[in-house]
Amino acid sequence: MSKPPRASTWLSKTASAFHKDGALRPFRLLRQDLANFGKRYVSDWTVFNQLIFASSVYVFFTNILPGLTFASDLYVLTGQNWGTIEVVFSTGLCGVIFSLFSIQPLTILGVTGPFSVLAENIYSLCNDSFGIDFLQFMAWSLIHAGWMHFLLAIFNAHDWTMLYVTEFSCEIFSLLNSIIYFHKAFQELQRAHADLDLASFLCAIIGAVGTFELALFLSYADKWPPIFHRHLRMGLREYAAAISIIFFIGIPYAGELHQLGKDRLYTSSQAFRPTKPGREHFYVRFWQLPIGWVFAALIPGAIITVLFFFDHEISSIICTIKRYGTKKPTGYAQDIVFLGITTALCGIIGIPPANGLLPQAPLHSESLLHDVPGKFTEETTTDKHGIERLMQKPVQRVYEQRWSSFLHAGAILTFICPPLQLVLGLTPTSVLAGLFIFMGQQSLSVNPILQRTFWMITAPSELPPLPAKVPSYWQVHAYTLFEIVMTVVIFIVTLTKGGPAFPIIIIALVPFRLLAMGRIWNKDVLRYVDGWACREGCPEDDEKGEQRDGGEGGQPDGPWPLEPVSHESQESDMEKGVPCSSGASIGADADKSDRPEKPSL
Repeated sequence: MSKPPRASTWLSKTASAFHKDGALRPFRLLRQDLANFGKRYVSDWTVFNQLIFASSVYVFFTNILPGLTFASDLYVLTGQNWGTIEVVFSTGLCGVIFSLFSIQPLTILGVTGPFSVLAENIYSLCNDSFGIDFLQFMAWSLIHAGWMHFLLAIFNAHDWTMLYVTEFSCEIFSLLNSIIYFHKAFQELQRAHADLDLASFLCAIIGAVGTFELALFLSYADKWPPIFHRHLRMGLREYAAAISIIFFIGIPYAGELHQLGKDRLYTSSQAFRPTKPGREHFYVRFWQLPIGWVFAALIPGAIITVLFFFDHEISSIICTIKRYGTKKPTGYAQDIVFLGITTALCGIIGIPPANGLLPQAPLHSESLLHDVPGKFTEETTTDKHGIERLMQKPVQRVYEQRWSSFLHAGAILTFICPPLQLVLGLTPTSVLAGLFIFMGQQSLSVNPILQRTFWMITAPSELPPLPAKVPSYWQVHAYTLFEIVMTVVIFIVTLTKGGPAFPIIIIALVPFRLLAMGRIWNKDVLRYVDGWACREGCPEDDEKGEQRDGGEGGQPDGPWPLEPVSHESQESDMEKGVPCSSGASIGADADKSDRPEKPSL
């Protein structure tokens, strides 16, 4: 008589995670990424054309200009330790390194809003509470973050973290980015009000609002009536932010406006040197920090690691959703290794670290979209008379190459030269405030939270029909309100002395979503509004193929976090499409056949 199989214990499950193909098998994803890197690297340099060059110019402006706005903010709120030269140096250096060695060159690197908030809080603690040197403490924080990134890559963190993140956390993080953009714009105008006379301040208001309005107006140029040639309208759309910025930088220097005061970016035109007076070299004497504070820097180092890992992974995901038709093998672990290297390097040379940019990543992919010759998809449309017509739509995909990343990052790096710094010094901060408003609007416009917020103020008779198993809109509205409240709470935390801990709150939302929300919301409601960020389906669909009507009671048992998840490979995940919140509207055609259709913006 055969013995029944022995039940798996927690210890046996943990040990199996280190076996071949296990979730914690060291270097498993790194080996896969290195193999994929070799398969695609040469071909990434063989494609170059006018569209790729236009994309390089476009990404240059959409990367450097928001970075300059953060530089203006950091200059004030980090005691002049970081300014324009540091942000430009970091963005260009990290961008060049990633364009040469990353496995996913569509990802765009830069100094982000959440990190700026984090750095400002750390400076406040160092200066007001700890009484220690900010740059030395930050250097150790970034060095610790560097080796923590290595551990995440070595032990395949993507498989046991991001594969359990849902759109719920992504949407909140994206909305937080939008709020930070709007808040930064308000801070810029608030400082202008304090420094300028009334006439100059009113001119600054006009510059900020005008920059936003012109950029927004031009961003819809491709939808204008055909009064201009199609290529001209496409060019206006692609360079909307750049045209608006250049125009409103020049206006304050025209005619009598030249006499008005201006609150401009601080730059140095004398030498390649740090912003802070008295600091002569781009390196930090981090070894002089007392040993106790070296260990204390482990805490912000871990927080930075959580923030960068989550931010960079989401950026890599949304620039390769199904809409963009990426075909080349991709990966995550190799990029996390290089992110750790650049983070530690930035700490040592005393500049803010760069990581994946959420708004710019899909914009980069959008700018590289082109029609595939000879390939079409058929779709049925209904005209205004109610007549159905069968139309052919060309298949589009992006140019997967490294030139656009390399050229735009290299161009940004050249602006560390003193003459080009002088050009940056002509930029009024009010214009950058307008750009912040524009970037916040662009980020918010593709967030599904916005559409569901509109639903809350829409007459019930005008709302789109719900799936049969979703009882009413009330639970959908409650879910949306909860997302908004959580985002506001996290934003308020960023304004307090506990601000450095806000990434931990965002990460804590992941287990809260998986363990608690199923007890509050109807399972079919959650299936309708939420889903996995990096794979098909949602937490309410268990691994045993539970039917939509499912059983009653508790949540279905999902895969144990350290067990391999049923997905073929990183490449196949990207080809299937990733329903991530920040790209939900951008990639509205992602394959979600196992979930009800959700209207997008």
